[in-house]
Order: sequence, then C-alpha cells, then structure tokens
Amino acid sequence: MRTKVVAGNWKMNNDINSSVTLINEIKKGLNQKNLNVEVIICPPFTSLETANVLIKDTPIKLGAQNMYFETSGAFTGEISPLMLKSVGCEYVILGHSERRTIFLESNQLINKKIKSAVASGLKPIFCIGETLEEREKGETFKVVETQIREGLADLTEDELKNLIIAYEPVWAIGTGRNATPEQAEEVHKFIRELITQIYSKEFAEKLIIQYGGSVKPENSKDLMLQPDIDGALVGGACLKADSFIKIIESAQ
Repeated sequence: MRTKVVAGNWKMNNDINSSVTLINEIKKGLNQKNLNVEVIICPPFTSLETANVLIKDTPIKLGAQNMYFETSGAFTGEISPLMLKSVGCEYVILGHSERRTIFLESNQLINKKIKSAVASGLKPIFCIGETLEEREKGETFKVVETQIREGLADLTEDELKNLIIAYEPVWAIGTGRNATPEQAEEVHKFIRELITQIYSKEFAEKLIIQYGGSVKPENSKDLMLQPDIDGALVGGACLKADSFIKIIESAQ
C-alpha cells in the first residue's frame, strides 16, 4: 500500500519570522499524533535553512519550490540542487504551473531540472496539469501525456525511484474551484496507466501521485479516498497550521 504524502507549497509567502511561527505551530499541532502520512513543507529559499533547523528530530521533511539544472556557475539569481542539499532539502517541486505559465518553463527545461535533481540526490515533485481552455477542448489527457513523456524523457525507473507526480489542474489552483474527486481520480488513473506503458506496472503501482488545486480540509478526505490519489500538494491552505494539519489528518 502506498504511503500518503502531503506537501505544503508556501509559494512567495512568509519571511523568516512568519516562517518560524508557522513551523512551530505545525510542529505543535502534529506533536504526539501517530500519523502514517509523510509531511513535507516547501518554504521560500530565504527560509529553508531556518526551517531545516526547526524541523530537526521531527517527521517533517523539507522541500524547495524550484531550482536550476546547473550545479554552479554564472547564473545570477538561480539556486542549484547542491545548494538545496546543503540546507537540508530532501525534495524539490519542479514544473509547477506557475513556473510554466508565468516564467514560460518548457517541458524540455523541466526535464533538465528533473535529471539534475535526481543526479544530485533530490526527490522531485513533478507537477503536471491542464488549463481550463485545454479541459474544455477535451485535451486533458493529451496535455498530461505530453507533459509526462517530455518531462521524464530519457530517465530510467531507477533514477525515478523517488519521484512524486502532482496532478494540478491549472484551472483549480488558487481559484477556489477544484476538480471533483471523480474528475481527479479519472486523471490519476490515466497517469498510472501511462506510467505503466512507459515503464512497468510494478513501478506505476509504487508511484506516489498527489492531487493539487484548491485542496482544503473540506474536500481533502473525499479526494484522498480515491484509489489512485496518494496525497496532496497544498497551496493556500498550508499557510495556516490548523488547516494544513486537518488535511494531513484527512490523509489517514
């Protein structure tokens, strides 16, 4: 049985002081709870080192929100995978829809980042998903398949043994709208079947596939009861400890 994984993507929120407050509240809320759920927090770069100190000796894991594919060099303003490792990151979010739409990241660039992440020992949370226009045109499966095939091109099962895929329909991110559990499950099932075709059934059955897109305490349980949904990549609701903890609890 796959472990449920709940990750909080803080996006461009929380300075050092508010990061400390939020982490301490999450720690307090999770204290002495016997949860069989993997919990990841993904603060901004400026809070990563502080977060790593605060979550020491807790079950909470640390992730970053992005990285560049080169390990060092004249790339002003970029952060390398080795830098992320040095401040305690275990995970990194790659291919988030905001990176794709605002910063125009292509599948090919995301593929380079995934290759660099796994080569450096980071575990990628690889985001995919369609826009509202693409869904209304009936192109959801086509878009998702292209993103997966191009994003994971030339990567082996062994290289991807720690991969997490996060299906985030773009039309449901930060909009208050969310896919119904049935809509989300339909795409998750398609993703697992596609991974079976590209790799193997054994690999696909072990693969963690999260759902993201306006996940809240009110809808998280119904989403994660679906057979192919293995957790959540949470946006706005992870910025308040009580709502994030309720989502974690609903993953049980």
